[in-house]
Amino acid sequence: MQILHSDPHVVVIIKPGGLLAVPGRGPDKQDCAMNRVRELFPESIDYPAAHRLDMATSGLMVFGLTTEAYVGLSRQFAERSVDKRYIALLEGNVSGSTGEIVLPFRLDPDNRPRQVYDPEHGKTGITQWGVLEREDGRTRVEFIPITGRTHQLRVHAAHPKGLDCPIVGDSLYGHGQEGDTLHLHAAYLHFRHPVSGEELAFCSVPDF
Repeated sequence: MQILHSDPHVVVIIKPGGLLAVPGRGPDKQDCAMNRVRELFPESIDYPAAHRLDMATSGLMVFGLTTEAYVGLSRQFAERSVDKRYIALLEGNVSGSTGEIVLPFRLDPDNRPRQVYDPEHGKTGITQWGVLEREDGRTRVEFIPITGRTHQLRVHAAHPKGLDCPIVGDSLYGHGQEGDTLHLHAAYLHFRHPVSGEELAFCSVPDF
């Protein structure tokens, strides 16, 4: 876990894929980015994670070490004022070069944590996207999630009503096998420092 920035209020890290963002249920799911931050910064509040990344997703995360910072960051995420951008490598050639996906989906209770398309009962997820590169039958894209639903980018990439090209390594929605590396990386994060008001931006280049 790499630390890109730290001050008395805010910590920004690069979370590796395969590491939980926050603790899960049970003693075997306590090793996570949030608890590692708390160990490194013992002055931190008990729950500094202002947002989450899927366990399989790598990339940038920001934490609020103080109550003031946590509340301020959480408000920015809730108000969608944080600029978040992801890089993904998709299986197949995406049709078109840019667009917006608007797709309702919900949890499949019989196959947790898989999400399923449901135009009647699902909640709408919105993602803007653009092709960066096409290479060897795969497409590298930038995703800008407007909403922050669970598995949103993975569903929007894979579903026929989305891009119909699952993310490389996705064992839930694509052709990946258990343990494969998900080629999805939180590559850019731009937000306002919750205490000083300074504009902060961070970039992280994926290793795929």
